[in-house]
This record gives sequence, C-alpha cells and structure tokens, in this order.
Amino acid sequence: MRKVFFVLAIATLSLFAKVDINNAGVEELSTIKGIGKKRAEAIVKYREEHCFKDVSELVNIKGIGKKIVEKIKNGISVGECPTKEK
Repeated sequence: MRKVFFVLAIATLSLFAKVDINNAGVEELSTIKGIGKKRAEAIVKYREEHCFKDVSELVNIKGIGKKIVEKIKNGISVGECPTKEK
C-alpha cells in the first residue's frame, strides 16, 4: 500500500513540476502545451546564444507570441544558465 501511495505522490508532483527553459531538452520542452518539437528546438537554439533571464523573452523566438507565453508561463521556470564548456 505504501508503494502505491508513493507512486501516486510522485506522479502528482510531476504534473505540477515546472519546466526550466534554460536547462530542459527538446523532449521535455515539447511536453509544454502549445510548444511542439519545432518550437522546442527553436528554444534550445535561442538559448545557446542568449540565456533566458525572464519567461517573457520567449517572444524573441519566431512562432512564439505573447498569447502563447501567457498560456504557458505558469508551467515554466527560468533556472540558472548552463555553463558553457571551453
């Protein structure tokens, strides 16, 4: 019974987990409603040059406008910028 409760608790938490746009891969970004594979790839490409400091910067990506950002902003977060290896 404890195992069932534990599995349900983990599943519930993952439903409410925010996706970090500075560190998530294409696959994880694609799970965001309104962001498909092409937009996820564009996010990754954009952040290779520009680290996100705020969710609103997503409008700088072709195909992502203010309406999409407004719809997804509660499901995403902006974590620390990944360090680039030299």
